[in-house]
Amino acid sequence: MTGPPPAVAAVRRAVRGALSHLDSGALVLVACSGGADSLALAGATAFAAPRMGLRTGGITVDHGLQEGSELRAAEVVTTMRGLGLEPAESAVVHVGAEGGPEGAARVARYTALDHAARRLGAEAVLLGHTRDDQAETVLLRLARGSGGRSLSGMPARSGRYLRPLLWLSRAQVHTACADMGLAAWSDPHNADPAYARSRVRREVLPVLQRELGPGIAEALARTSDLLRDDADALDRWADSAEESVRAGSGGGTTLDATALAKLPRAVRTRLLRRAAIAAGAPAGTLFAVHVQELDRLVSDWRGQAHVDLPGGVRGLRIRDRIAFGGAAAEGDARGDAQRT
Repeated sequence: MTGPPPAVAAVRRAVRGALSHLDSGALVLVACSGGADSLALAGATAFAAPRMGLRTGGITVDHGLQEGSELRAAEVVTTMRGLGLEPAESAVVHVGAEGGPEGAARVARYTALDHAARRLGAEAVLLGHTRDDQAETVLLRLARGSGGRSLSGMPARSGRYLRPLLWLSRAQVHTACADMGLAAWSDPHNADPAYARSRVRREVLPVLQRELGPGIAEALARTSDLLRDDADALDRWADSAEESVRAGSGGGTTLDATALAKLPRAVRTRLLRRAAIAAGAPAGTLFAVHVQELDRLVSDWRGQAHVDLPGGVRGLRIRDRIAFGGAAAEGDARGDAQRT
């Protein structure tokens, strides 16, 4: 008796590994765009999950960015139901402008997936990112001058989100999709040079492979995995130090600059970033350059003015306090400083 084709077996094996921590009866949703990656994931999940005692469903997100997107979403829903994924639904979203077209679409997509998971009671949402997607992510973040946490790429598991295919190549997953007899849709945005990820995929990675040899995507993914271990350790250090750097009693977020200065920069900047996000700065637009300027308020303060952050948040230093939250934060920090 012959088994499935090697690529299909690899995808199914990856899915089984990703779902092994779930209890019997849990609902698993596959986020499926209709592309080859997510279709292969849907097919493998429909096969493997029920054999593990798990329930399966699917969700496709209609971003409304292309003509006929609602018809395509309906086709994806039909395909998912044909695979045995039930419930299978389409979520229509509105894509805003903040964060650029790719960032805005990503925010809208994850918002829809979060809502569907909560409403349906799903324990996990599976995403079809491959090793090649991971390599592209690392290169894009490297170009932005991101820190170690950002360069660690996409985690295999983040809350309810699971990425079973991160260690499989795009070619392998596409082969699996074809071997399952699934007809994939090719998103024209993936070839549109207006999108940075498309340029990395179509131009940058092929040049690196040609000039440096094959295996670049695998090497970048492996490096991101190692960086994630380092970033996790530094996050735990920041967790243990967080209480000791909190200061003040005002409504804003206030930190003790003297205590921060005693910490290694890698830990200190994590705490500054957390404080800025807690004060209202959107995490997706709070970049390394912002955190670097905040750190100068601690490590190289010479009376410089406040630091303006995304979301209308302000970071400033008054005496030995770092405060966040705009004008109100400045008032709180001044009051704290006068009492010390």
